[in-house]
Parts: sequence; C-alpha cells; structure tokens
Amino acid sequence: MFVLVGTSPHRHWDILLTPDTSPPPMRITDVQADLMSSPMPEPIRMRFFGGERTIFKRDAALVRIQTDRGLVGYAPAPASERTIEAIRTTLRPKLLGSDPIRTDDLARQALDGASPSVVQAFGAVQIALYDLRGKIEGRPVCDLLGGRVRDHIRLYGSAGMYQPPEGYAAEAAAVAALGFSAFKMRPALGPENDLRTVELMRQAAGPHLGLCVDAHAWWRMGDRSYTPARIEQLAREMAPYGVTWLEEPLPPEDRDAYARLRRARIVPVAAGEHETSLEGFLEIIHREAVDIVQADVAHHGGYRIVGKVLGACGRHGRQFAFHSWGTLLEIVADAHLGVCFPEQVCAWLEYPCYSHRGQNIMYPYPLADEILKNPLRIEKGDLLLPTGPGLGVEVDESVIERYPYIPGPWSVFRLASPPEEWALSGDHIVKWESGKSR
Repeated sequence: MFVLVGTSPHRHWDILLTPDTSPPPMRITDVQADLMSSPMPEPIRMRFFGGERTIFKRDAALVRIQTDRGLVGYAPAPASERTIEAIRTTLRPKLLGSDPIRTDDLARQALDGASPSVVQAFGAVQIALYDLRGKIEGRPVCDLLGGRVRDHIRLYGSAGMYQPPEGYAAEAAAVAALGFSAFKMRPALGPENDLRTVELMRQAAGPHLGLCVDAHAWWRMGDRSYTPARIEQLAREMAPYGVTWLEEPLPPEDRDAYARLRRARIVPVAAGEHETSLEGFLEIIHREAVDIVQADVAHHGGYRIVGKVLGACGRHGRQFAFHSWGTLLEIVADAHLGVCFPEQVCAWLEYPCYSHRGQNIMYPYPLADEILKNPLRIEKGDLLLPTGPGLGVEVDESVIERYPYIPGPWSVFRLASPPEEWALSGDHIVKWESGKSR
C-alpha cells in the first residue's frame, strides 16, 4: 500500500510505502466427516404386505470444516460410507488451504470432473462452507442464499411405518395434538387395509389435518406389488378423505407412469426423493410428472442444486416440500433455503417424529436431537428460523464419541415372493447398496 506525502510548499511529492494492515484471508485447515450410529434398544421388526422389515439402528453423518482462526462450519451429510470416503479422500485435499469465503470458486474447484457420488458429497460440504462463511461475515445462511422472504416454514409431522390401521390412526391423532398441520405415513398393508388406514386416520385426526400418503416406492413388493391400474383405483378410493399428496406410488424412474397418474387429477402426486441429479429433477418438472417436488439439501447436491430445483418449481407452477428424514441439523439446513422462497412455492418441511421425545410415535432416535445443544423453536407447527450467524445453531460434537459408528446395514427387507433379502447400508435416497437372493 502507498500514500502520497507532500514534502514542500512547491508541491513536490514523495511516495511513502506503508505496510498493508488488512488481515490475510482465512484458510481452511481441515475437513472432517464422521459417521455415527444410534442403535435401537432391540431390533424392530415390522411386517408389511410383501414381507418384513427389520430396523437395527439409525445412522447420521457430520461434516466439520475448520479454519486457521478457530471458526468451524458444520453440516449434515448422507450417512453412507461411500459419502464419507468421498469427502475425506477427494474433497478434503481440494479444499485445504483455500479461503472459505469464496464459496462459488470452491464449488467449481471441487466439482471439476467430479463423479456423481462426489457431487452428492459436496452438497453436504457446501452447507458447512455456508455455515462457516455466515459465521465469518456475521450473517445467517439464508442471507447468503438471496435473503429470507419470511421467518418461518410450515412443518409436517412424519412417522407411520408398517403397523395395523389402528396404529396409524393413533399416530395421526398424536401428531395433530402436537400442533402439526399434516401427518405423513407409509402404508404397506395391501390395498384394502391401506384404504382402511386412510379412513381411520381421518376419523381419528379430524377434518383439518393434512394426510400425506408415502408409498415410498413400496407398492413394489415382489409378486404382491400393486399394478398401475390398482394404484390409480386406490388413489380414487382415498381421494374423498382429503389426501394432501400421494408420494412415490410408482417406480421413480417410470416418468411416463407418473405423468399419466398426474394427468388423471385424482390426488396431488409427489416425488423426488430418489432423484440423483439436477437433470432428473428438471425432467420430472418439465414433463409435468408431479404436483409436488421433494428434495433435501444434504442429500441432493447442496444449496446450489436444490436452489435451482426450487427456482424451477416457481417458474413452472409446482409446489416444493422438503424431504428431511434425519436429524435437527438437517432440518435447519433445509429451512435456511426454504425461507428464501414464498410459501406458495416452498410449502412444507418434513419433521420426523420419534418416540424418544415422549410420544408413542415411531421409534427412538435420540441422536437426531442431541446433535444440537439447544432445541429448535417450533410454534403452532411452524419452525421459526434461527437468526444467528451461519446456520444459527450450536452443534454438540460430543455426539461423535457418544454414538460411535456401527458398521453394517441399518435396515433389512425380506420379501416373501420371490424370496429375497435386501440390506440398506446407506441413507434414505440411496438405492440398495447390497442385495442377495435367499
């Protein structure tokens, strides 16, 4: 840096060199990614129309980006060994020594020639970079994403897995009592009992609770799978009960079948959880295959990709509902993007309901809450966005030691016909990573 200093009345000027006192850029010194497991007290076995599912544990992953000045950015990540390996071996070397403020440059640097699995892993890393940048600049992440247009987002209570119709009805009433305006459940009891479940839920919860029926691509149960014609008929039978949406009733890759079902205008159709690229999301929007698009930031490529999905929804008259099937850290990361869009575009954010909170709903998953030092603020079924810098929450790193990772699948499905067994060793949008016939 230099200044001009006058040395005489005759206006002779000397150049005086002075040191630049501005601090050097902050640098990334480490990128860490850890898997954790929250085991069930006992394996949970649940029968469905085509077989049995056993849940042994729930896995979670935490990303930490450290700097040379002591600041740390945090993020949730897909809880799979493949994702953690991509972060540790591919993304970490590309980020070390970089200025964390340059989020766009870092994205280009990290994704140059990247494989799909690395692109997905970077989505989680990008959340941590934005959390870190927000802390550096003293601004919430939503301000870095374009700015909030509201300070809250509507939640839907999510639970309901493979139980008698009366069990689903009791859960629907419990979720309504908690103040949520909608309940999402996962039916797999056969057509007659699936319909009876919806009828009983409506009776138990009253006329105002939204009912989201998540077929979870699970009307594909071996030889007992529902045909497209049966799915359409079942949708017609459910429609009088005021279904908010029917989620993934068909194989996710069958775009034509989704478009035909949506054109029938029976109930709103939702999908997106199993998409693996921005192009896939844009295809289901442009082909008018769904009414409601679903994604979550940590699993679908980060703020860059999911922001583009939300933008496309706004341009094409689609609604967006966050899919979020994990920890409170995942929920708040999604919420920072959701509040940047009006409610008519981004309508919902999923809030899983777990039994460790004191309700007889689903199963316990204490790690989901303990990853944060303080609970999120929920009022009348809406999440109030934290206002502090970055994500606005304090992460409790002690969960890494308190919930050590247990290798192996977290869930196993056994089909009756044909006899097959499938182990799910990744996270919710990852297709079966290993499988074998019995």
